[in-house]
Amino acid sequence: MKTSERTPTELEQLATLNTMLAKTSREEGGLIPALQTAQNLFGYVPHFAMEQISTSLRIPMATVYGVVTFYHFFSMKPRGKYTVRICLGTACYVLGAQAVLDAFRDQLAVEVGETTPDQLFTLEAGRCFGACGLAPVIMVNDVVHQRVRPEDVAGLIQQYRHAEQHEGELV
Repeated sequence: MKTSERTPTELEQLATLNTMLAKTSREEGGLIPALQTAQNLFGYVPHFAMEQISTSLRIPMATVYGVVTFYHFFSMKPRGKYTVRICLGTACYVLGAQAVLDAFRDQLAVEVGETTPDQLFTLEAGRCFGACGLAPVIMVNDVVHQRVRPEDVAGLIQQYRHAEQHEGELV
């Protein structure tokens, strides 16, 4: 996609990325901060942003791509407003985390790593979140939900859908 084909918002975001790159293009170690900026601006790291970063930092595109695909916190696909992470560490798994994950997959109609068509939820699985005494644990963005059971999933999803409709108020 050419720059002229981008939406005004994307053009503004790209201008912000370019401003950041202009300030750091001569600094050593600027790749990760540049990728973090792109992820924060776009919600993911689009190919055109990787190209811009590669050019500005004079780093081969293969290196930029390698870093994006190596670190799990970078995504090359648009993500939902709410990232739902289910802990599959030992304690959570033993106490039913797989059934919780299956319930989220069924309720959201997406697989792990996918985002709902309305761009509201992205489903992820992770290893130990360090909250074993609260198992099974899920996180929605930075909010921890403890002792989650499969029958709780529909209500949790509804809380976040409700919050979306009522300006962020979780019930």
